Amino acid sequence: MMTSKIFEKESVEPAAIRAWSEGRTIYVELTDGRIIGFPANRFKILSKASDDQLKEVTLRLDGFALRWESLDEDITIPGIVAGNFQLPFQKAS
Repeated sequence: MMTSKIFEKESVEPAAIRAWSEGRTIYVELTDGRIIGFPANRFKILSKASDDQLKEVTLRLDGFALRWESLDEDITIPGIVAGNFQLPFQKAS
């Protein structure tokens, strides 16, 4: 009789250990070593924010969310990693 064992990989959502903005792009360094960036114009509130307001990004919920206090805006890290954006991508003209 042949037996087989299935190994399950534990799925752990990455969290952020650092976040910053450069111009109109928000960058996030994740616990798994990746650095990802996304255009601020992919989110309604961020698209209207000034460059200085975008720089006020902080980490919340043990790195599972980004927060802009002056804009009253929160965005989840799992949502960003999954590509869940509010607005479509627009190429710079």
